[in-house]
Amino acid sequence: MQEIDTTNPPETTELSNVPSEGRILAIDPGTKRCGVAVCDELRITTRPLPHIERTSWKKLLSKIEAVVSELDAKALVIGLPLESDGSESPMSAEARSMARKFTLSLNIPVYLQDERVTSYEAKGRLWQRGVNTKNSRGSVDSEAASIILADFLDRVSQNRERS
Repeated sequence: MQEIDTTNPPETTELSNVPSEGRILAIDPGTKRCGVAVCDELRITTRPLPHIERTSWKKLLSKIEAVVSELDAKALVIGLPLESDGSESPMSAEARSMARKFTLSLNIPVYLQDERVTSYEAKGRLWQRGVNTKNSRGSVDSEAASIILADFLDRVSQNRERS
């Protein structure tokens, strides 16, 4: 799990309002595609789902709405790509924009989760399983979304232990 705190707005970082049960969906945002992952209802395991090609906001929203509905997801987590020193990157602004739009469009809470180095970790995990990451970039994106979600679940669990 990544230990670095981020300076996200309260509506995306306040963990006390995370629903206590049910599946949570995660997105690893990208300019061409978004990796997607989900956890089980007990929030013990995470698993990658098929990635979503990103052609327009409307199509991305429609596809995410369908997945949220199909899996009865109770929350959405969006990976926040920060620089290694914690500063904002151009994709950070895009992730924050996505979070705002999803907050306005979905009837579930939306959170941001630091996603530094998740793509590298995802490639390593896939490589260990014998997956050729050069030919399956969507697999890397969704594996990264699974790591983002696991990190978020760890953060929620630690927050509840402190409360």
